[in-house]
Amino acid sequence: MSRLSLISLLLLLLAVALAMSLGLSCSRKRASSTLPNPTAFGAAIVESSGRKQMAQTGLLLPQPVVVQVNDAQGAAVPGALIEFSAARGVVFDPSYGLTDSSGQVTTNISLGGSAGRYRIAALTSDKTGKKIELTIEEIALGYQQTLGRQLNDQYCDRCHNPESTAERLSNSDNLEIRPHPFTEGDTLDKMSDADLTAIISHGGPALNRSALMPAWGDTLTKSDIQALIAYIRAISDPPDRNAGAVFARN
Repeated sequence: MSRLSLISLLLLLLAVALAMSLGLSCSRKRASSTLPNPTAFGAAIVESSGRKQMAQTGLLLPQPVVVQVNDAQGAAVPGALIEFSAARGVVFDPSYGLTDSSGQVTTNISLGGSAGRYRIAALTSDKTGKKIELTIEEIALGYQQTLGRQLNDQYCDRCHNPESTAERLSNSDNLEIRPHPFTEGDTLDKMSDADLTAIISHGGPALNRSALMPAWGDTLTKSDIQALIAYIRAISDPPDRNAGAVFARN
């Protein structure tokens, strides 16, 4: 190939690269311009429902997340723009929207592939363009933690969850000493994994606690107990700071 032909080829490649770069830039601008224009602005953004749900990693949360924009007097604001964001791997459907007549936007959320807590941000703006942000947390459970959740539902939840549901009547109020909910991090985070293993395996008296806590060592395997403890650590509130990374970043 002659030197002139080589120069011509290099110039052609540079031109193609420049065109691709400009095209990418334009596509980004077009993507950002697809956001709907708000017709109103609020002073606050609040969570209506959907906070602190759990799902296995990569799966859809059981219930949608609903957020609402209010004005300075607390009244709902229709027509305000809300955008959702989170760590890489989290999927929103939709990822933005204008508030409806009740001032709300609803989104379905699939959490990322790493276990841990995910911070979900909902953003809107006031009349001056100042960003207003609401942050809520959702929990993604890994395989071991999901197994622990299943064991909790089968053996523990009836006493350790004070809230009754259509599927399960809580026994917590019927006990002389009320069991600690597994979300009660202020208490359970102070207990080591060895302590939890002892009390699950041998009952409350193993740690000088209530004899109403039965022994499950003949029912649950060692790996079952480890899975149950992993689940307890995952849902404790506040989070157990000694259990590793708290917030997933994917």
